[in-house]
Amino acid sequence: MPVTAPTVNLRHPAALIGAGAVGGVVFGLVAGEWAANLEVVGDLFIRLVQMAIVPLVMTSVIVATGSMAGAGTGRLAFRTFRWMLSLSVVAALVAWALGQAIRPGQGMVFAGELDPELAESAGPAAGWQDTVTAFVTTNIFDAMSTATMVPIIVFSLLFGVALNGYVARTGNRMVLDLFDQLQQVVLGLTRLVMHVAPVGVFCLLAALAGDVGFRVVTTALAYLGTTLLGVVVLTVLFVAIVTVRARINPARLPRKLAEQTAIAVTTTSSAVTFPTVLKNTVEKVGVSRRVANFTLSVGLTMGSYGAVLNYTIVVLFLAQAGAVELSPGQIVFGMALAILLNMGTITVPGGFPVVAMFLAASLGLPVQAVGLLIAVDWFTGILRTFLNVNGDTLVAVLVANAEGELDRDVYDGHRTVSVAASDDVSTEAVTAGAVAPAGALAGNGSRAPE
Repeated sequence: MPVTAPTVNLRHPAALIGAGAVGGVVFGLVAGEWAANLEVVGDLFIRLVQMAIVPLVMTSVIVATGSMAGAGTGRLAFRTFRWMLSLSVVAALVAWALGQAIRPGQGMVFAGELDPELAESAGPAAGWQDTVTAFVTTNIFDAMSTATMVPIIVFSLLFGVALNGYVARTGNRMVLDLFDQLQQVVLGLTRLVMHVAPVGVFCLLAALAGDVGFRVVTTALAYLGTTLLGVVVLTVLFVAIVTVRARINPARLPRKLAEQTAIAVTTTSSAVTFPTVLKNTVEKVGVSRRVANFTLSVGLTMGSYGAVLNYTIVVLFLAQAGAVELSPGQIVFGMALAILLNMGTITVPGGFPVVAMFLAASLGLPVQAVGLLIAVDWFTGILRTFLNVNGDTLVAVLVANAEGELDRDVYDGHRTVSVAASDDVSTEAVTAGAVAPAGALAGNGSRAPE
């Protein structure tokens, strides 16, 4: 029997976005500064996705908590937070080990003061008490208007718990069904927007390459290399944990995560990638809607393992660049700050200056070195976002497996589901009402129809 080579689906969203990214970089390098004219198109794409983030996160958390029965809410929350906190600690420890071994800041020389514009963009550093207090808002509409995600999630969790109690007492599901339907409408909206993702990514990267190029990378290769190595180590470690605990075939993961990875590394935004992560985790990985809604929504701000890794490396880089010897207590404090900031900072590009200045001020580290880190933050943003979004999906798999809500037929490509299907039918084949044989699904063997 002749052996046929595997074919590449050039219409797959990941392939189209990848082509847009490569084309944008090439065009930007050739066109130079003129490519900055395309930035407005890229910004419009980012805004189109961002406008749906707040209603999508709110409805996802409310539906997930509001529809739970019995002790399900507390158990799901405990498992989610346990894995997120544990993996965040692991990320900080890996960063510390790599920072001590490679010492990326050693030998760096910084002349002059920090660029005033960078200092101004970072703003004043708030204390940890202010950071914790800001987790709860006094005006939910104000938090929604500024897309401050942590207080939005806290409000949604409490609202969902209260709604759960109301449904249990009265049996009236009208409000719960309303939020469920709103979530489906917002998901439909994001599907429409994602059709222009390749064009948006092309314009974003064309403007970046034309304005900055890659010349700044050479001045921070050790820092970028340490972060890259940390991402590789943590990715392998996380996949190994999922493989052992959930007993899944890791070879299937790259194709299932390809689309969200492409969006993550080209937009460097966990928020922009969130709708795609939610869709893929249900439709391609087989996690139930209940678990995906809760775990991924919380993970949007609390599951940023790439951020924890990067922030810990930043602490060590600044200390080594300024020849500052950190005591064991200061190192632990720095790692704790990295984990805390992971839960309190925004999930869109542009938040790094705040974090870097806060870390420098909190530990008495040289602020002059911050300018270099901010200059190359787009590149580290790629690495952070890659680990953030894929780490959230892997945590969702771990939680779903423990809850008995991981559909292995979906993961193995024997069945397709839609994120629009209710939990009551999510374990059935919702396309054509029958189980499809392996390899007989549209497109690739694991992708639900658009």
